[in-house]
Amino acid sequence: MKTAITSAAMLLFTSCMANAESGLASYYHGIGRSGEMTCAHRRRPFGSMIIVSYHGKSIRCRVNDRGPFIRGRIIDVSTTAARALGILQLGVAHVVIE
Repeated sequence: MKTAITSAAMLLFTSCMANAESGLASYYHGIGRSGEMTCAHRRRPFGSMIIVSYHGKSIRCRVNDRGPFIRGRIIDVSTTAARALGILQLGVAHVVIE
């Protein structure tokens, strides 16, 4: 029984991590309403919500644009989202997105 529970837990963890990515994020002056946390992603559907994490802080932002178009970056977040994550001063930071 314990093996079945452990297997089920691992399967759930693996399926949750299947959509996770990690890499560089930058910020831009997003195309959202003022103060809204939005982001640009190359493949995620418009309107989907993404959780972005950096050094223990996590935010939810809505995909409403395509990008980033700079090699090596996986997401651009709005200025409001960058401020909430604490990456505004850095400009570029390594994040995890789900």
